[in-house]
Amino acid sequence: TLEADLMTNCRRKKKIMSVFSMWVFSLLLANKYWAPHAQNKLPFDPKVMEDVYEKEILQSKFAIRKIMLLEFSQYLENYLWVNYAPDVSSKAFLMSICCIVNEKFRENVPAWEVFKKEPNHFPFFFKCVMEAVLEGEQAGLTLKEQTVLLVFLDHCFNSLEVDLIREQVQQLISLPMWMCLLPSRLQHELKKVPKLQKFWNLIKKKFDKMDADAAEQAKKERAFLSALIKKFLGVLMSIPASDYTTCFSLALLPTRRWFNTVLDDSHLVVSCHLSSLTHREKEGHLFCQLLDMLKFYTGFEINDQTGNALTEKEMTTLHYDRITSLQRAAFAHFPELLDFALSNVAAVDTRESLTKHFGHLSPNTLHRVASYLCLLPELSEGQDTTYEKVVLLELLVSRHERRISQIEQLNQMPLYPTEKIIWDENIVPTEYYSGEGCLALPKLNLQFLTLHDYLLRNFNLFRLESTYEIRQDIEDVVWRMKPWQSEYGGAVFGGWARMAQTITSFSIVEVAKPNIGESWPARVRADVTINLNVQDHIKNEWEGLRKHDVCFLITVRPNLPYGTRFDRRQPFVEQTGLVYVRGCEVQGMLDDKGRVIEEGPEPKPKLRGDSRTFRVWLDPNQYQQDMTSSIQSGTEDPYETFNIIMRRKPKENNFKAVLETIRNLMNTECVVPDWLHDIILGYGDPGSAHYSKMPNQISTLDFNDTFLSLDHLRSCFPGHTINVTEKNPELQVPPFRIKFPISDKTEKGKKRKADEEAENKEEDMTLSIEPYVTPNRGPYPYNQPKRNTIQFTPTQIEAIRAGMQPGLTMVVGPPGTGKTDVAVQIISNLYHNFPEQRTLIVTHSNQALNQLFEKIMALDIDERHLLRLGHGEEELETEKDFSRYGRVNYVLARRLELLREVARLQESLDVPGDVSYTCETAGHFYLYQVISRWEQYMSKVKPKQVKRVEVEAVAAHFPFHKYFSNAPQPVFKGCTYEEDMDIAEGCYRHIKKIFTQLEEFRAFELLRSGLDRSKYLLVKEAKIIAMTCTHAALKRHDLVELGFKYDNILMEEAAQILEIETFIPLLLQNPEDGYSRLKRWIMIGDHHQLPPVIKNMAFQKYSNMEQSLFTRFVRLGVPTIDLDAQGRARASLCNLYNWRYKHLGNLPHVQQLPEFQVPNPGLTFDFQLINVEDFDGVGESEPNPYFYQNLAEAEYSVALYMYMRLLGYPADRISILTTYNGQKHLIRDVINQRCAGNPFFGQPNKVTTVDRFQGQQNDYIILSLVRTKAVGHLRDVRRLVVAMSRARLGLYIFARVSLFQNCFELTPVFNQLTARPLQLHIRPHEYYSMEKPDQIVKNMPEMANLVYNMYMHMIQTSQKYRQQRQQNLALPPQQTKTDAEEQQTPARSEEQQDQTPMEQETPGEVDSKPKSEDTADLDPAGHAKMPEHPGRDSDSDGEDSGGEQEQ
Repeated sequence: TLEADLMTNCRRKKKIMSVFSMWVFSLLLANKYWAPHAQNKLPFDPKVMEDVYEKEILQSKFAIRKIMLLEFSQYLENYLWVNYAPDVSSKAFLMSICCIVNEKFRENVPAWEVFKKEPNHFPFFFKCVMEAVLEGEQAGLTLKEQTVLLVFLDHCFNSLEVDLIREQVQQLISLPMWMCLLPSRLQHELKKVPKLQKFWNLIKKKFDKMDADAAEQAKKERAFLSALIKKFLGVLMSIPASDYTTCFSLALLPTRRWFNTVLDDSHLVVSCHLSSLTHREKEGHLFCQLLDMLKFYTGFEINDQTGNALTEKEMTTLHYDRITSLQRAAFAHFPELLDFALSNVAAVDTRESLTKHFGHLSPNTLHRVASYLCLLPELSEGQDTTYEKVVLLELLVSRHERRISQIEQLNQMPLYPTEKIIWDENIVPTEYYSGEGCLALPKLNLQFLTLHDYLLRNFNLFRLESTYEIRQDIEDVVWRMKPWQSEYGGAVFGGWARMAQTITSFSIVEVAKPNIGESWPARVRADVTINLNVQDHIKNEWEGLRKHDVCFLITVRPNLPYGTRFDRRQPFVEQTGLVYVRGCEVQGMLDDKGRVIEEGPEPKPKLRGDSRTFRVWLDPNQYQQDMTSSIQSGTEDPYETFNIIMRRKPKENNFKAVLETIRNLMNTECVVPDWLHDIILGYGDPGSAHYSKMPNQISTLDFNDTFLSLDHLRSCFPGHTINVTEKNPELQVPPFRIKFPISDKTEKGKKRKADEEAENKEEDMTLSIEPYVTPNRGPYPYNQPKRNTIQFTPTQIEAIRAGMQPGLTMVVGPPGTGKTDVAVQIISNLYHNFPEQRTLIVTHSNQALNQLFEKIMALDIDERHLLRLGHGEEELETEKDFSRYGRVNYVLARRLELLREVARLQESLDVPGDVSYTCETAGHFYLYQVISRWEQYMSKVKPKQVKRVEVEAVAAHFPFHKYFSNAPQPVFKGCTYEEDMDIAEGCYRHIKKIFTQLEEFRAFELLRSGLDRSKYLLVKEAKIIAMTCTHAALKRHDLVELGFKYDNILMEEAAQILEIETFIPLLLQNPEDGYSRLKRWIMIGDHHQLPPVIKNMAFQKYSNMEQSLFTRFVRLGVPTIDLDAQGRARASLCNLYNWRYKHLGNLPHVQQLPEFQVPNPGLTFDFQLINVEDFDGVGESEPNPYFYQNLAEAEYSVALYMYMRLLGYPADRISILTTYNGQKHLIRDVINQRCAGNPFFGQPNKVTTVDRFQGQQNDYIILSLVRTKAVGHLRDVRRLVVAMSRARLGLYIFARVSLFQNCFELTPVFNQLTARPLQLHIRPHEYYSMEKPDQIVKNMPEMANLVYNMYMHMIQTSQKYRQQRQQNLALPPQQTKTDAEEQQTPARSEEQQDQTPMEQETPGEVDSKPKSEDTADLDPAGHAKMPEHPGRDSDSDGEDSGGEQEQ
């Protein structure tokens, strides 16, 4: 063991030394030639670039670390591309550029920016890369170098949204590439689509007119992909199995449209299928998986030319056409195939029968059949075929065999992962995936072939991401249980796990018959018995398993003897002897009589003993596969072997429900509104769903309380002519209706004259404003509508206007720009403009939903129309309950309240009988007693043609005086007839509303159960329904079954929601007559902040699974409204992140309010970057993979926090953030050691990671960046933006400046940060308005000493005060002061009592518990105790509401 340790240490030192020497080398070179901060740089020297490539990149066999250091040092930006020109272009130049671009993609940082700035030489560069790829060995390129170039081309094909790249790639994949097809095949394809022949003739004409050089170049471009395929096939047949790569873009329609035919013509799939590589189990495993993906996409159910999805019927027709054309050919020309020609299609379209019919033919005959079908060139007389018989046979069979449809394949797929998938690293890579190499994973691109393709890719990725998390859980649980082999060969468990139990017995209790048309059982149920001899709280957790919870059944057959130590770094499956994993879904626990205990309000029966049996549903597809394999191959039956059952945390365990939802969506006809269909797939005009292009645009909109005054309205429409219909200035007050000009679409195609156009433009800028008076709602103060008080900015108004119009509205909301206020105003305006429509609100987290709801409550929306679905409503910080049952209770209580009002009205009108018994009797009373009185009254007070009605008559004849006697008196003012009539009508409206509501509530009298009432509420009563995206994905089936309907969707935090979780809410209702009733989709988010959380790096980077639909739309060019004024942070702090947004400015109050003008007391700067060098020779450390820590920064951060607390900063206004989990735990430990339990310090508001703090803010942020060797994931600018934008008043960053300032992506921020001193400047004796010289803190130990000395001062002064307090108890508690402050004049203490923007607290009052007079908190020396606390992990207590998911 010692020897091994020594060896490991030597290797580690060597590795550290080699990394260090590489780092020094690249820094020296960079400082000489290209580093951005270097002085007197040397001019460009091609020799240097050649040397770097030959010695550093090529010799190291393209070592990632070397390329990473070069890329980081800005080699591409400052040396390679700026100096690239055709005359200096060389192999080393090409390879260097491609290596660095590939590295940028691997690191997931923007790669094309430098080319966009200087695009001139890019076309030439691209052509050189193409030529080099084809020349390969002839150009002296090794296979590894060719792979680098291929990967570069692959990145180009996946970046078609970049104009520069698209221009080059389009030339390779357009229709002219068909010149590579067989002439007979070309004619065959052109005949299929008549238009193509015309285009082809034009292409030929154009080609004939070209000069020789241009024609040669065009030929090269058109034949490039075809030549690449030939080259690949040559390599495949000749090279060792381990060195292969392939990339083909069949999954995008623009690249697929013409290329798929060329690919088919080259018979690549057949050649790959027959290659020797597919038969090698180890080396060929990944190749086979990639080949399966290629087969899938070559035969995808889509028409390549039109892009339309093909239905199952159309696919069957295509298959029949192919077989019958083959039969016709056989009948006419091949007499030996007569049997085949005369058989019915179903008898001959399987692989077996085709092989049987064609297998006996000679190779030459097979070749002739293939050439007749335009698959191969014709054989001339007497010539023998060059193809092997096996190739020719496979070519014909694979083309004509019956294929199982994609949806059938999907329906037969088990939803739970098994051990085969869970530990297959090509499909579910480990957390150590470096970003290199190819994986057999689907990708989320910008564009998708069809909705089926879109859903399928999301389905597969969601399934695999869940599998990765399941793998982590299984490994953790099984390691903990320590499975060892007993003396008798069985399994014995030496440990225990909270989330798993050993199974005492397992039996299948039901296998139901298959449903009609299916081959798998309708359901399979089993009983699992476990012994819960554990602590009570764990026993309760197991007994609390709910219906539909997912568990996993595991078989382990350990081969390690009892007591062996497990090594977690070694492969898991071999060590633990894991054999099978199967998923199951809990139906319920069984009672003493063997019946399932149903969930419900009744208390669960108490069961005796520790043995518990659970009834579970197994996956029928998986069961059928296992049984088939057991019967046919004689393999073991896994269901007789399980010995562990594992449960998972409910929040992380909803994958099966989401997968079922996606699968159900694929089985139903997905009806997406026509105006959205193409945009979701990424085709057509990205702006086509903008309200200005929608055919049903609305010209007049009621903006209700959006505007605060007419001046506010004018300021929001600069450049428009405002035409107010009301000329009296006193009546020009909100609310306003606005009539917008709508351009006439009918004349779109006609050419207009210039003057007419100008006239139209002038017309288009006129807005007609109509102020109106809201009808009086009644005499009570609560009848007055709640009004908006926010002065919206012009862009916010544009967002609100767009949200009210039909179509797709995308609002980009940078930090602090009032996204939620805009969302709430849109909801309110839709509610008032379209009272019959229903709006669905979807957010990523419950926290965001709660913020929305709290603001909706403050607006004029009747709360009976609000409903909240899901489990998050418990956290709503309002007294009211907006959950389903909360709303049902509200309705029932409101009904009783209104019936009491009816009784009072009845009494005031002296009507006999019990009319307030039910809603129905109240309705009769209204019809026969109230309306008649009102009509009678109106006939008396309505002005007749001749005589005027006196003012007094309005009040005198009013029939409801007695009822309104409890309203503020007098009800009638008696000034003018109009005013009094308005009051009378308001009173009647108040009464009418009572009866309207009771009519709505009548259904609740007829429906008796809470469930029925809650369903009715959801389907009929609620107008604004809110839920999280996870809840929508889980409950889609239930909502559709209920007949849930909605017209508008508003999504908050849209850039944090997964693609599929954004898409599912569009389809929570059944289509009406084949159309979706969805009219508006409003997405509000910020793609410059962090994307959805994906735990596995491979899915995140390689598959691009972290791409939200919002971000994809932005990349596609869908028009957005960018909010441009922030009101959160000081202007200086805003400058740290506003460079990332278009024109982000500040709201006036950021300059005007005193809290933004006053400096931060005790600190010289409002933001500062503090350089932290190694402490005791150590910078960053990594105790576990990716668990980075930095002790110096942790201590420094906490020291600054303690210093701020000693100056009187409130603890809840300071948060400490960091970029890594490891550092978060370290800072918490330091806080617990130094501060917790000490009344002078206490705990800060939050200690957490930047990612977790997204969406939150605080006044003062202390930020630790941790890394000292490599920048790490802060290179993702989105993380940087979040980190910089959390603070309102002060931001203090601890970091290794030399590392971060060299990073190209971070320069806009670090240039501002490094412009200020890099040592902490403080003013320890400052409270307010005191001028003292700055004190500069050089390093962390100095800061720690300074805080300690300040603390000791405070302790001594507090002792004096305590003694004084014991002598004179009547004195109120005084503020503890530092020595410096005590020396001031007494006038200062009076100033101190005014609460300043800092809201100073007395340090003694920080702790919420009242302090006793004695010195209980002091030890004998008089020092406050600093108790040791175990590290509290606030992730578990309420912090993770940010990414809340529901069971």
